[in-house]
Amino acid sequence: MRQQLPTRALGRSGLHVTAMCMGTGGLGSVPELFGYDVPTERAVNTVRRILQGPFNFLDTSAIYSDGESERRIGVALAETGGPPDGFVVATKADRDSSTGDFSGAQVQKSVEGSLQRLGLDTLQLCYLHDPEHMSFEQGMAPGGAVEALVELQRQGVVKHLGVAGGPVDLMARYLRTGVFEVLITHNRWTLVDRSADGLLNEAVDLGVAVVNGAPFGGGILAKGPAAVRDYAYRPADAEIMRRIEAMDEACRRFGVPLAAAAVQFSLREPRITSTIVGVTRPERVDEAVDLAGHPVPDELWEELEPLAAPRDSWLW
Repeated sequence: MRQQLPTRALGRSGLHVTAMCMGTGGLGSVPELFGYDVPTERAVNTVRRILQGPFNFLDTSAIYSDGESERRIGVALAETGGPPDGFVVATKADRDSSTGDFSGAQVQKSVEGSLQRLGLDTLQLCYLHDPEHMSFEQGMAPGGAVEALVELQRQGVVKHLGVAGGPVDLMARYLRTGVFEVLITHNRWTLVDRSADGLLNEAVDLGVAVVNGAPFGGGILAKGPAAVRDYAYRPADAEIMRRIEAMDEACRRFGVPLAAAAVQFSLREPRITSTIVGVTRPERVDEAVDLAGHPVPDELWEELEPLAAPRDSWLW
């Protein structure tokens, strides 16, 4: 067990988590999205390494690789008899990927499947995932997805509830219900895109913890614009590419990896409790520590700030 990094309160949930969370979106192997396969043994070894520390926060979802991410996590958890003391495993309740069903019954089924795959009796933290795939009215309707999650929480099956998704206006509507203790926003608070600025303010005002996903914009802010031409899993427009290329050049002049600047941009934001960094190899855990600790001079931050894309290029 490696020495754990300091933790901070995850909003009003009572949970305490490290400033970096290990993401497992690619752990089940999604070559069509990430461009590479992840063999089962490598994935399980990665989870074994995560459970050793220094981070105490892991993020997954029922829909990642049709549950394969959770299955692989479950193998490693079974070896340790469950999460280590103080370790937080978070997952997400999802729509049916085949039919699009996002009913209350589907949410119940999703949570039951997650418990089985992870080998857990309860979920410490479960998010309503990507509710943009239904209307807000459907999500909040009697017998709908949110009511189902609230009932699961009442039963003690789920301890804490969060919401995770993209469109900032929709996420704000869910926060205003008062149901959710934690928010995941993704791809919308990065070096280049600041769509979530107002959402972060609202979350803080409501006492909701913010977890920032995809600080690398789907990979381009980690691997660089010479290797990746997509932002947020879609072709980046010319303005976004121009900005990222300028950021990459500035980082090179200062001898700072673009990935270090990208992750530290999120880590240094006081409105964000934890930042999700995806890992699919055991060594990536140590690399995440190195990125978080790499010195970034103030002069570089001063150069990077005006290179953020204009509002009309943001995702919103």
